[in-house]
Amino acid sequence: MTTAFMTPAPVHAAARHTGRPHLWWLLAAGWVAHVALRLWLYRYHTGPVANPDETGYLLAARWLAGGPGADLSGSTFYQGGYPLLLVPIFWLTSDPVLAYRLVAGVGSMAAASAYPLAYLLLRRMGLGRRAALITAFVAALSPALVVFSGLALTDAILPVLVLAWLVALHDLVAYGSARAGVVAGALAAFAMAAHLRGTVVLVVFVLVVVVVVWARRTAVAPGRNSAKGQAEAAGPARAVRPAVAALVSAAVVAVAGKALNGALGAALYPGGPRDLSGLLVSRLTSLEGQAWALSGAAGQLWYLVAGTWGLAGVGLAGAAATLVRRSAPYAHRVLAGALLLTTLGIAYASSAALPDEHRVGNYVYGRYLACVAVAWTLAGLIVLVKGGRLAVVRHALAAAGLMAVTGGVAAWYAGDRLERYAFIAFDFPEVIFLTGENDALNLVEASLPALVLLACLTGVAFLTARRARLLLVVGVLALIDIAFTAGQAPARPSGADWLPAPPPGRVAVDRRVRWNIWVPLAYRVSWTRIELYSDRPPAGACTAVVPYGTAPPPGWTATGLGGAQQGWATWSNGRCR
Repeated sequence: MTTAFMTPAPVHAAARHTGRPHLWWLLAAGWVAHVALRLWLYRYHTGPVANPDETGYLLAARWLAGGPGADLSGSTFYQGGYPLLLVPIFWLTSDPVLAYRLVAGVGSMAAASAYPLAYLLLRRMGLGRRAALITAFVAALSPALVVFSGLALTDAILPVLVLAWLVALHDLVAYGSARAGVVAGALAAFAMAAHLRGTVVLVVFVLVVVVVVWARRTAVAPGRNSAKGQAEAAGPARAVRPAVAALVSAAVVAVAGKALNGALGAALYPGGPRDLSGLLVSRLTSLEGQAWALSGAAGQLWYLVAGTWGLAGVGLAGAAATLVRRSAPYAHRVLAGALLLTTLGIAYASSAALPDEHRVGNYVYGRYLACVAVAWTLAGLIVLVKGGRLAVVRHALAAAGLMAVTGGVAAWYAGDRLERYAFIAFDFPEVIFLTGENDALNLVEASLPALVLLACLTGVAFLTARRARLLLVVGVLALIDIAFTAGQAPARPSGADWLPAPPPGRVAVDRRVRWNIWVPLAYRVSWTRIELYSDRPPAGACTAVVPYGTAPPPGWTATGLGGAQQGWATWSNGRCR
C-alpha cells in the first residue's frame, strides 16, 4: 500500500498548469473583484461595531505597534496572532478612523484570498482548471467570507487560514513535501496564537502527522525481508524528514505565539483575563456539563449546515464516505479526517467553554464554525458536481437528516430559552436571510428555507448531465450568495456620533460607567491610555467620563456631552485649558 511521505514531492498536474500566465491573471482579476466588493460593502464603517471583540483586537494591535493600550482585566483575552498582522497599520497612522478603514481593507484582501486558495484546493481534489476557477470564485462569496471581512475580528482571516492549511497538509501527505510540512505546521501554530479555535487545528495537525508517519512505517514493516520491502524501508529517515520539519515548524511558531500572548496579557490584562478554566472543567466532568457541550455543538453543526444552504451537510456526508472508502486517494482521506476532526473538535470545545450569557447564541451559533464553512462548501460542491445522480441524492438526504437531528437536539435542550433569551442579530446573519426575521430564532422556520435551497442545488445536479452540471449548480449558488450579499449592503450613516472623542490630554473613566462605553472609548482615545478611577478623577486628568447625573467636583465643569439615554456624561478640568 502506498501511503504518505513515500516519495519526494513531484510536480503534480495542478502545479504544471498553474504556471500559465493567463491563469494567474484570472486569479488576480478575481481577487481584485472580491476585494472591491468587500470594500464597497464596508465603505461606511469607521469604527468597531462588534464590541468588545473588535476593540480588544484593535487595542492589542495598537499596543504591539508601540501605542497606548488599556486595562482589559477581567474580560475575554483577545490573542495576539491577528493583531500582529495589523501592526503596520498603526505604524502608518494613529488616527482611529483611518486605522479602522485600513483594517477593513486588510480583512477584505484576506477574505478575497480565499479565491486562489480555493482554486488550489479544488485542483488537488481533482477538479479541472476551468471548473476549479469558476467554483472557487463563487465559493469565495460564501457568507463566512462576507460577514466578517470588513470587521476587526480574527474571523476575517481564519477561513483563509484553514484553506491554506488544508492545501499545505495535502501536499505534505500526498507528496512528502518538507516545504509544505513547514507551511502547514506554521499555519496551524499561528492559528493557535490567533484564537482558541486554533488550538484544535494544531492538535489535529500533530495527530495527523503522527498517525500518517505511523501508517507509513507499519505499511513497509511486514515486507522488510523482501527486495521491495527493503527498498521501501531503506529510507525511513527520508520518509520521516517532512514530518519532523512540520512538527518543528509548528513548535517554533507555537512557542513564539505563546510568548506574544504572554507579553500581551501582562500589558493589557494586568489583573488577569476572564478565567473560564473552572467552567470548562465542570462541563467536562459532569453529565449536565456534557449535555450543555454536546447540545451546543449540535446547535453549531445545525448552523453550519443551514448557513451554507445545506452544502456543508453534503460535504460532511461526502467526507465521511471518503474517509471509509479505501479506494479513495490517501491524501483525500487524510484531509477528510482532518477537517472532520477539526470541525467536531471546535464545536465541542467552544461549546464546553462558553458561559451561559442568557442569549440565544449560547444554544445555536454560527461564528465558531465559520472558519471551516468555506471548506465544507467546497466539499459539498465537489459532491454535487462530480458525483453520480444517486450519490447526489444520498448525500443531500444525509445533509437534510443531519440538519434535522442537530436542530432537534439543540431545540430539545434549549427549550423555551430560544424564545426568552436575548436574540442578538449580529449572531445570525444567515438565519435572518433565510427567515426575514431579525428579532427571533425559530429553528423550523429557518430549516425549511435552507432545505428548499438545498433541494434547488440538488435538483439541478440530479437533472443535469455531469458534463453540463457545473455551470448550473454554481450558478444557482451564485444567485443565493448574491442575494445574501445584497442584504448586507449598509445604509448611509446618520452622521451623529454617539461617542465623540474627548479633547487632547489625559482621560479618566469612572468605574461605574458601563463597559460598552469605556471600551470603545479606549480605542477612540489614541494618544493616551485611559485611566479607570473609583472616587475622584486623578490629578492631571483633563477629561472625566462619568455616569449621567453625577455632579462635577470643584475645578471640573460638565461639558453637556452624553445624556440620560446614553447613560454617560463628561467633565472638563479647567486647569487643562
